Amino acid sequence: MSMPAHEGLSTQEAQARLRRDGPNELPSAARAGAVQLLWEVVREPMFLLLVACGAIYLALGDRHEALMLLGFVLVVIAMTFVQKRRSQAALDALRDLSSPRALVMRDGEPVRVPGKTLVVGDLVLLAEGDRVPADVELLQAGYLTVDESLLTGESQPVLKQAREATDTAPAAPHQLCFSGSLVTQGTAQGRVVATGPRSALGRIGAALGGTAMEDTPIQRETAQVVRRMAVAGAAIALLLALGWAVSRGDWLTGLLAGLTLAMAILPEELPVVLTIFLGLGAWRLSREQVLTRRIPAVELLGATTVLCVDKTGTLTRNQMEVRRLWVDGAGFELAGQPIDAMSHAFHPVLEYAVLSSHRHAFDPMEAAIGAAGRHWLQGSEHLHAEWTLVSDYPLSREMLAMSRVWRSADRRELLVAAKGAPEAIVDLCHLPPARRQQIADQVAALAADGLRVLGVARAVFAAGALPAIQHDFDFEFVGLVALEDPVRPDVPAAIAECRAAGIRVAMITGDHPATALAIARQAGLDVAGGHLTGTELDALDDAALTGRLRDIQVFCRVRPEQKLRLVRALRARGDVVAMTGDGVNDAPALKAAHIGVAMGGRGTDVAREAADLVLLNDDFRSLVTTIRYGRRVFANLRKAIAFVLAAHLPIIGLALVPLLMGWPLILMPAHILFLQLVIDPACSIVFEAEPLEPGAMSQPPRRSDARLFDAALVRMGLLQGAGLLAAVLAGYVLGEHVGGDADAGRTAAFIVLVLGNLGLIQANRSWASSAAGPRTVNAAFRGIALGTVVLLALALGVPEVAALFKFAAPSGPLLGMAAALSLLAWAWCTAVVARRRRQP
Repeated sequence: MSMPAHEGLSTQEAQARLRRDGPNELPSAARAGAVQLLWEVVREPMFLLLVACGAIYLALGDRHEALMLLGFVLVVIAMTFVQKRRSQAALDALRDLSSPRALVMRDGEPVRVPGKTLVVGDLVLLAEGDRVPADVELLQAGYLTVDESLLTGESQPVLKQAREATDTAPAAPHQLCFSGSLVTQGTAQGRVVATGPRSALGRIGAALGGTAMEDTPIQRETAQVVRRMAVAGAAIALLLALGWAVSRGDWLTGLLAGLTLAMAILPEELPVVLTIFLGLGAWRLSREQVLTRRIPAVELLGATTVLCVDKTGTLTRNQMEVRRLWVDGAGFELAGQPIDAMSHAFHPVLEYAVLSSHRHAFDPMEAAIGAAGRHWLQGSEHLHAEWTLVSDYPLSREMLAMSRVWRSADRRELLVAAKGAPEAIVDLCHLPPARRQQIADQVAALAADGLRVLGVARAVFAAGALPAIQHDFDFEFVGLVALEDPVRPDVPAAIAECRAAGIRVAMITGDHPATALAIARQAGLDVAGGHLTGTELDALDDAALTGRLRDIQVFCRVRPEQKLRLVRALRARGDVVAMTGDGVNDAPALKAAHIGVAMGGRGTDVAREAADLVLLNDDFRSLVTTIRYGRRVFANLRKAIAFVLAAHLPIIGLALVPLLMGWPLILMPAHILFLQLVIDPACSIVFEAEPLEPGAMSQPPRRSDARLFDAALVRMGLLQGAGLLAAVLAGYVLGEHVGGDADAGRTAAFIVLVLGNLGLIQANRSWASSAAGPRTVNAAFRGIALGTVVLLALALGVPEVAALFKFAAPSGPLLGMAAALSLLAWAWCTAVVARRRRQP
């Protein structure tokens, strides 16, 4: 049955109906609102400790200190709330992007729209692999089967049929496709009859939530570290409180000291940092036309060692054009020829290629054939707009050819047109060996030029019951059609970048070996190892296949289901595999890969649902961009963690040393809260915004089991923190000497600690071995540094605030000494980073 060119709704009418009926969405779990998010923030351990400290200040009679503490708590809560809202907004945007899509006719043109914008009356086009976006009444259907297990629990696909145009009765279930079901075979065209809660799925109360955000390996590792540090901190804090109380007889001050130490030890920034880094990393990728459906993929991107990619549409433009025709030993080059130069001998091959294609084609190859037919056969008797489609035989895994059966107005017999892989067409025609070899030689010659070659055949069938399979027609071989799909211009540079980064790119295609090798050479792939076909793949056992994978980067005549075996074999070698796919049968391989990548433009909904990433523009360059971002996220996370370790060590030291040395308390909760204004934004904003290090894409991938908290990172953080602690303690001793009392020492120590933290941030912004320091200006760091200096000046210069912090009025010598110690601390931290650069 042919597909008539229905106009569908106009854009204006669709928008009016959307306003009237509401979005095509089902009830789902409510996302965290502002109040719920705020409640989650105030329940965090850090803020509970601060409330306890405020209660102690009130018990000590220090009302001003308690009010100041409350003010700082409100500021830090506001900062944390804003950071969480920012991360949640990024994830909400990703959920909206990942919602189902629909191909509809709007203003007479097929367009992809978000499923939630569908309205009653929309004309929807369905194909194999699509998720039905609403309840649809079928107007056209060709071999359409639908999996309705989501609704009925029955896994067996259901055959659907279109209703007759003259049928006025309500549509029967077999004439409807229900929202949420999956097209497993065939194509269809239908009209939306119910959306959202009014659909069959909505009526039974199903709730389809967004993408579930699961904990990543790094998040689990961080949670474990935080738990261990919290337990250790609580134990040490309790000992400190007891020691202070026993040695000095002041239980309240001892309890305050213990709570201050607990606040110093608790690394509450780490979970926030991870959430923001991964969430904003996914959001940044979406701005590069890469949708992250599963956040765990972000952290693995930097470890990718093998990219398995499709040829068509990923390495090539997916903009095909018919270039050559071949009939009975003679060839015809279409490019540059005048229309009347085409010999009549070549008309049939293009004529039957057009007849074997859909009239309203969405496949680029069929669209190219249709365009060539309209151009070269216009005005001739070889275009048959008046013929009626009787039936068709779709492409299948068993037969790489498709046939369409037509009825002519002036003939009783049916005419059959077929096209497909040349070997499949030759098989359908039952040709003798000599003729087969002649065609195979010509196919190899065309394929060697990088052309996609299709065979074309025709048959005449006496009107009657059609056979079940294509083989039962008496086909006659007509000729070959060769199409060109040029390599994207930016692909060779992108593949060279992958090679420099130690990443292998393997091309997997269903094309002829000669075509695959020609395209691989143009793209810049290494073809020295030869190629492996799907037939050869089946003949190899697992051990032999693993051995062959070491050298081969071109896989051709590969069926979709064979991708799964390739992924498993690569994983068995220890590779971290990213796999692209677009079809229904690609889903198992996408799930088996460490990172499954679906094509957003031509990919099926099944592939999108199975994938971790979706390339919204089907561009290979975007895939390389994801790897670059993955390396950036992991590297910047390590910088942030090193900073957290180093920044907490002097705070812990300033809580413990006074007890051991018999000094008064140096740091109090208000001071730690002030430091939170530096540490939290630095971790979640400054380091997240750092660009990829120079030379990062010329380094081999990190190990897939590489840990954030490895020995080298901990050692680096402790070394930097120890240097900063020494500078701060020196500031206290010298400040007390210069100023004459403990308040002057506390003032000097705090100045060194705050400025030293800024120096620590600057030192850790770049770890690149090829760089002496950061090469870019980080606007976030500049803002934080300026704000911190202004706040510090207010705390020192406003007498009322200085009294709350127990600061002495800073003299010129004290400020000069503190500045010098801060510079020394920065120099030490920079030297530690430089030492790391020198290490392999």
